[in-house]
Amino acid sequence: MNPEKSIEAPRAGDGRHETRDEQLDRNWSELLQELRVMQTGVQIIAGFLLTLPFQQRFTTLDTPQRGVFLFLVVVSAVATALMLAPVSLHRRLFRHHVRETLVASGDRIVKIVLGCVALLIAGTGWLVFSVVVGPTAGNAAGAALLAVIILLLLVFPLVVGRRHRGRDL
Repeated sequence: MNPEKSIEAPRAGDGRHETRDEQLDRNWSELLQELRVMQTGVQIIAGFLLTLPFQQRFTTLDTPQRGVFLFLVVVSAVATALMLAPVSLHRRLFRHHVRETLVASGDRIVKIVLGCVALLIAGTGWLVFSVVVGPTAGNAAGAALLAVIILLLLVFPLVVGRRHRGRDL
């Protein structure tokens, strides 16, 4: 798939009187702002996870809890690296006049990071409930959180997008 073809062209009458370059600059700035917002949440969760092994109760974690903990540490590291990828890409392609490629690539990366954040939130909820209340509560809390996150991050935007298809957002 050609990244340049994946960017939606400006709609006629969208209320913005901007050139294609201005639109791409705005889109790039919006992507970076979204990454900044997600970065704070990922840093907080990663910080929480990294302090756990130094707590006395950490030694009481069973094998599945330790496995999920380590999985979440890896996901938080991957999410952090992914959030840095657009910056690295920008540095590499700076002044190469490929803003459209940067925006398309950044869009894909942000979507992957959202998936990582969803896993982090649901997994951390599972871990906390599993340790504090027990494995059954952990399973219920993790599943409930994952369901809510899927509704908020995937289903809701799809529904809103369909509802406003053909109209200005």
